[in-house]
Amino acid sequence: MLELNSVQSGYGRLTVLHGIDLKVDQGQVVGILGANGAGKTTLLKTIMGLLPLRSGSIHFSGQSLAKQPTHEIVKRGITLVPQGRELFPSMTVRENLELAGLTGPHSGELKALLEEQFETFPRLKERASQYAQTLSGGEQQMLAIARALMLRPSLLLLDEPTMGLAPKVVDDLSRVLMRLSQERRQTLLVVEQNLRLIYAVAETVHVIRNGQRVFEGETSTLRNDKNILRMYLE
Repeated sequence: MLELNSVQSGYGRLTVLHGIDLKVDQGQVVGILGANGAGKTTLLKTIMGLLPLRSGSIHFSGQSLAKQPTHEIVKRGITLVPQGRELFPSMTVRENLELAGLTGPHSGELKALLEEQFETFPRLKERASQYAQTLSGGEQQMLAIARALMLRPSLLLLDEPTMGLAPKVVDDLSRVLMRLSQERRQTLLVVEQNLRLIYAVAETVHVIRNGQRVFEGETSTLRNDKNILRMYLE
């Protein structure tokens, strides 16, 4: 589905990613781990066309994403849940969802899209008329994910979804992502520092350090290799 080969990207004269390779198959949940400044967010921004691809290639469903604008990448089926959520705080839960649905490729199915999200996130249905800024941190993260799902993406990218959340809320989020994967066969690429979430949802993991991939393998291998955890994540 998604394949990156020797990807280099960065900001201005600063190169952040140095030859990243990555592959995500349909229906798979892939985790990207790394400390602050490792290049994780830069990687997602490059996939989404928010940063220019300096060299290498990015293909999605067999088509190149090089030089494609972000709105075209979204139309092709990739959606990003950004770090910090970026909700519309003075709009209600329903309004945040409806706005996403109306601007997406399935705008004619708005009612069905809303029902899908309310079924997946019952708490949001209870809070449908509540302003986004009044939600708890966990509820806001659920809304950010539901808003992205209003576009019915083939591939959903999540950037640090557990940031600022309590362990119990992280567990709730893990269950939601597992349900999306197992019941909807939603393909997920999850960027995180929180091992708790990655261990719960990801089948395979890539570890990035200083813009380079230093580990690729099954989550169980990472869990059992204390050297990798100590060297690259601390």
